[in-house]
Amino acid sequence: MHVKQLGRQPYAGIEQAMRDFTAARGPDTADELWLVEHDPVFTQGVAGRPEHVLGAGSIPVVQTQRGGQVTYHGPGQVVAYPLVDLARLGIYVKEYVFRLEEAVLRTLIGVGVTGHRVRSAPGIYVRLADPFDHAALPAAQPGQDPFAGLGKIAALGIKVTRHCAYHGLALNVAMDLEPFSRINPCGYAGLPTVDLRALGVAVAWDDAAAQLSRQLQRLLAPV
Repeated sequence: MHVKQLGRQPYAGIEQAMRDFTAARGPDTADELWLVEHDPVFTQGVAGRPEHVLGAGSIPVVQTQRGGQVTYHGPGQVVAYPLVDLARLGIYVKEYVFRLEEAVLRTLIGVGVTGHRVRSAPGIYVRLADPFDHAALPAAQPGQDPFAGLGKIAALGIKVTRHCAYHGLALNVAMDLEPFSRINPCGYAGLPTVDLRALGVAVAWDDAAAQLSRQLQRLLAPV
């Protein structure tokens, strides 16, 4: 997997470049991993509902081809775009999503934070009261809020065409979190969004990006 460090970039140009790369790739095209920090932007998934944008203000809202609802990208967030041939890896979408989430979980472990999956809600979450607690989340009971006591620290949204995946995931490191209050993050009203800095973890963007990159390369390497 070829890794590209793209620095800080506007969203629209990178999204178009991913589409162009995926459309042009052939069976022997090497997989790539793009790491980027975006200028402030709200992005909507293909099924995104406009009512989940509560008030964008001066931040642009961009329609994308990825799955999911609305999310925010901005400085202080590591965005990773794996451009991978799932057929060549021998995996399907469900396993691919699991591996993306696993890369985030392992990255968080490296800084002492315990991340969690929530069923039917892609992404990674942390206990707000004690993000360093290693205990598993209790099983949600019928009628219970599955996000009670949790904050979202990483979002995930992908697109697959001709068995090739693009778009990816975003890990919140040290951001201005205010823009998340202008949306229902990933379509969930009132869902808190956090970053590592808010949890008391000081880590540089470059270090978080490098660790996430290493985990993704391990988990998405051909067998």
